[in-house]
Amino acid sequence: MPGLTIGDDLPNLQVETNHGKMKLHDYVGDSYTILFSHPGDFTPVCTTELAMMAAYASKFAERGVKLLGLSCDDVQSHNEWIKDIEAYNKGQKVTYPIIADPKRELIKQLNMVDPDERDSSGHKLPSRALHIVGPDKKIKLSFLYPASTGRNMDEVLRVVESLQKAAKYKVATPANWKPGEPVVIAPGVSNEEAKEMFPQGFDTANLPSGKSYLRFTNV
Repeated sequence: MPGLTIGDDLPNLQVETNHGKMKLHDYVGDSYTILFSHPGDFTPVCTTELAMMAAYASKFAERGVKLLGLSCDDVQSHNEWIKDIEAYNKGQKVTYPIIADPKRELIKQLNMVDPDERDSSGHKLPSRALHIVGPDKKIKLSFLYPASTGRNMDEVLRVVESLQKAAKYKVATPANWKPGEPVVIAPGVSNEEAKEMFPQGFDTANLPSGKSYLRFTNV
């Protein structure tokens, strides 16, 4: 698939936002950053999504995560739209910046183009793309939704915690994992290493193969 994907460097683009001009790498800094695009201002699903991002902003901030939106309209339109978002969200403020991309140039470079959706003028629209960028400015995870499907912020929060645990410890999160539940130890960690790395202990699943690769621990 063309454009950005997992493991790619986030291009250090100069962007214009409702908070002023910025370079993407300067904004990311040493933090995790969620970069998420929307098909357009003053659209129903996008309004609910940006409102929910605003509602979850404190939860992301607790985990050291910044938010950065993108929509293919200009800054003036963004500022007017934010009034609607905050009114719908019962006064919850939109404190994160929203990138303006009226020429549809950034969405191509950031792999955020919906192949099917177009505006009334026939121009391509952004998909509901979401990239989680690490402190090293690399793409750690990407979601790509069609314009018709809104994102689940609980899932975004869940995968952020998964990525951060995997980066801090040599672990991975199993299917349907939720924060606070056991994680699995990475296959590259020997049992001897695991005993040193996880002094709290770990449980090994008893499998017909006799192999001890499925090891659970809490971190």
